[in-house]
Amino acid sequence: MIVEAELKLRIAPEQLARLKRHALLWAHQVARPATRRLYNIYYDTPKLDLHQSGMALRLRHVGRQWLQTLKGGGKAQVGLHQRNEWETPVAGEALDFEALEASGAKPFPPAVRKKLQPVFVTDFSRTSRMLVFGGAKIELGMDSGEISTGQSTRPISELELELKSGEPVQLYKLALVLLDIVPLEVEHANKAEYGYRLFSCAKPVVVKAATPDLSECPDVPSALQAMIWSCLFHLQANVSGAAQKLDVEYLHQVRVALRRLCVVLGMAKIFRADDKLAVLNEQVSALCVELGRSREWDVFVTQALAPVHASLHKHAGLHNVLNASEKLRGQHHAKVRDALQSQDFQRLLLRFGAWMHGDYWRGSAADDGLTLSQFAVQILGKRSKQVSKRGKKLAGANTSQLHALRIACKKLRYSAELFAPLYAGAKVKRYLAALATLQDTLGMLNDIAVARRLLDELDSAARHETLILIRGWIEHDFAGRMGELREAWKRFSGQKAFWD
Repeated sequence: MIVEAELKLRIAPEQLARLKRHALLWAHQVARPATRRLYNIYYDTPKLDLHQSGMALRLRHVGRQWLQTLKGGGKAQVGLHQRNEWETPVAGEALDFEALEASGAKPFPPAVRKKLQPVFVTDFSRTSRMLVFGGAKIELGMDSGEISTGQSTRPISELELELKSGEPVQLYKLALVLLDIVPLEVEHANKAEYGYRLFSCAKPVVVKAATPDLSECPDVPSALQAMIWSCLFHLQANVSGAAQKLDVEYLHQVRVALRRLCVVLGMAKIFRADDKLAVLNEQVSALCVELGRSREWDVFVTQALAPVHASLHKHAGLHNVLNASEKLRGQHHAKVRDALQSQDFQRLLLRFGAWMHGDYWRGSAADDGLTLSQFAVQILGKRSKQVSKRGKKLAGANTSQLHALRIACKKLRYSAELFAPLYAGAKVKRYLAALATLQDTLGMLNDIAVARRLLDELDSAARHETLILIRGWIEHDFAGRMGELREAWKRFSGQKAFWD
């Protein structure tokens, strides 16, 4: 078994042709480029049992040879795909289970073997160059072709940077250099994943945040890395859906991923200061603000205006306000699409990948004098004190004070969720549930505050009376939410810290 490490990048066909001719590749290559056709047949059961188990089985025809490959396990981190691989030559276009087992793979149950069938084919040409870059040996593959199920097809046009020797950070550094030459996109899925989607006609799904398993993290740096990778995975999994406006929930999850990422980067700053970390944190925060405007108009249209319009759907003035709001909402969505499809966003992802494999993580945990448990207590204690300080001023709190309390709750909640795997018991669940209710209630109050501001932006002589009507509706809702907030705070403040 081997573990392959590949950085996958999408590229437009015309840019692929342009890159092939660029002098940079000739300057770093150590052998002449070679082009070959790769014809791959992927096998699975009709119910895709292998795919659901995180495995892929294929036959590859290269020249006169057939190779049988099983891939499984591994992970994808900002375009870097690492998977376990068992590969062996076979006599022809037929699976050889004995050869597969001889290579070290676990045997397939007989019931699964009988059901295996071709599900899709990838047929592409690959031009490979062996490069030496930054002391690393990297094979650059330029792939062009298609994925086919027999009923439908999807084009292939991508780069694969496979690490042969050296440090993974050089894959990202090379990709950043290539990004200065041609437009690229960090690829979250591999060819097999796209093949399975094509075969099953599956649509992209919204991916929510997952809490990383900290049981395999022996120290603070490894825990922080696990948290950051988790946030980046959450972000990338929803970017495409947000850019394509498939559902407003995609954008919401992109923003949640970015906010969680900001919280973890704040932890990393407390643990160990770093100039590159500070720049990344600043860029992520700026992106949060940029995407926030679009989310504000989404909430305003779907939650603030929708109930008013449903009750007074014949009101002509409401139609005017709704149409104007939808227009502004569309303009902000266009900005979101531009931001998420920009080369600046791709550069941010690649810089994260480089930083995550860089010098920041080389220092030992012992040098910082903190165990993971001690660090969790430090972070959660600090976040908790910030919430308590702001919560004491709840009576008569103005909009800015409620906003500050909401932000403090958000930081505490994300931090508590991320560290929760270190603790056990019902106390953790009760604490998180009470905190989530408090944050959600503050979120609804913040939506009302945002709605007030957006109504000011919409104000005009022709809409003035209609906006007065909408404001009255919103203020009635605000009074009820403040009552809910007092109850939520009472419940939360009665919880004991689970980390003490």
